[in-house]
Amino acid sequence: MARKKVRRRLAMKGELELQAQKIELVLSSHNVQARVKGGIVTPRFIRFHLSPYLGEKVSRIFSLKEEIALALGVKDLRIYRSGGFLSLEVPRQKPAPVTLANLCLKLKEIPPCSPILGIDEDGFPLLISLPSPDVSHILVSGTTGSGKTELLRTMVTSLAIYNLPKDLLLGLVDLKGRGFREFSGLPHLVRPPATSIEEAISLLSWAVEEMERRDRENLRPLGSKLMGNGYFVPRVAIFIDEMAELAILGGKEAEVLVTRLAQRGREAGIHLVVATQKPALGVISSLARANFPVRIVGKVTTPEEAKVASGIARSGAERLLGKGDFLVIFNSQAIRFQAAYVRPEEIMELVKNLRRR
Repeated sequence: MARKKVRRRLAMKGELELQAQKIELVLSSHNVQARVKGGIVTPRFIRFHLSPYLGEKVSRIFSLKEEIALALGVKDLRIYRSGGFLSLEVPRQKPAPVTLANLCLKLKEIPPCSPILGIDEDGFPLLISLPSPDVSHILVSGTTGSGKTELLRTMVTSLAIYNLPKDLLLGLVDLKGRGFREFSGLPHLVRPPATSIEEAISLLSWAVEEMERRDRENLRPLGSKLMGNGYFVPRVAIFIDEMAELAILGGKEAEVLVTRLAQRGREAGIHLVVATQKPALGVISSLARANFPVRIVGKVTTPEEAKVASGIARSGAERLLGKGDFLVIFNSQAIRFQAAYVRPEEIMELVKNLRRR
């Protein structure tokens, strides 16, 4: 096994050196003075650092993007400024999997109510804290095949692994009946996954009533400060897989419930994680969208859709590769990451073990 790893590393090193030589050959053939200064290998792409010589016009390197892609034998690549370098991202021929199981081996302890997303561009595990005042609710968007449902499943699984039901409760809306069915019987669930519009409205209505009860009785979620003679209660995370389906079937009632939770849920410790293909006004009202400070964006088709989904201009989401390649937008800054994957069999085994406990 050790010998195989050594051989793979040597083969990868040889491939990287060959690609770096091809990049420099294209640049020199056009009299562009720049060198490849190392790089980073991620599961989905290889990022080379280009260092232009003093006085060299950066625009000339950008203009050679297609020729470099042709020389490397890839359909497309990305060139962008990063600190004192130009970064050149080349998709890998055989992407390496990122699994939740491997990340959990590296993360012995994590902050409460902080779902795992995957790994960032530098290969470090990426988490997000729901109790943070700057997070509260998360909006996930992207086309079919971008990996939205798989990301939500990973987030739910990681929350169940690292949090006890007395600290965190979960509500799941899955009108398509395919995204969350393996979680049936999970001890953290306030009720079984909602697969009909009646069940979804009932779950959201319960969440609104619970929010109002907590406000009325001065009940505060774990990790917050109590005002006067209050009591701590578990946090609640509501996951909605495909908001468009909920908006179409649930109409105004569903929209009002989601909007109220988005506006006032944070103080009561109730958080929303909502996925949709296109976060347009027809799906989520502008009032609700304004209360989703964190956006996670997968592959979209146009720069216009990227702007609507991310909430910022020139996010580059239209150039994402799909299948778990995401941007998380936080405080107007974008972090690219590869979502971790968890197999359905692993989820069912986890549910079985947690129920046994």
